[in-house]
Amino acid sequence: MPNIAGKYTLESSENFEEFMKALGVGMMLRKLGSTSKPTVELSEENGVWTMKTSTTMKTTEIKFKLGEEVSETTFDGRECKTTFTMEGEKLIQVQKATKGKDCKFTREFTDTQMIMLSECDGVVSKRIYKRQ
Repeated sequence: MPNIAGKYTLESSENFEEFMKALGVGMMLRKLGSTSKPTVELSEENGVWTMKTSTTMKTTEIKFKLGEEVSETTFDGRECKTTFTMEGEKLIQVQKATKGKDCKFTREFTDTQMIMLSECDGVVSKRIYKRQ
């Protein structure tokens, strides 16, 4: 398993507003989301992972074990059943929405970056985060 624990800051973003639109995010939240520069912190203790995502307006945190479904409330307020798995160098997060749309996040880790692909209804956004 790659070393994924660490702190990452958004460096570049492609097609994120289109992804949020596909997800059904309202215009005001899309504008805020398009201009924010989130920081993502990943840590692990005794097999329990914590992923904390912080922006100037909001911080969310999710705790999970690989392969186990957890309940999640997303940045945009969707209630989801979420499962994280590892496939090689990639951390896969699948959100099954109880209301709203499902989506998938694929995070690939290198020594210097986390590359995140966000997918909903065939729309894909690519965001690159720099490891701190």
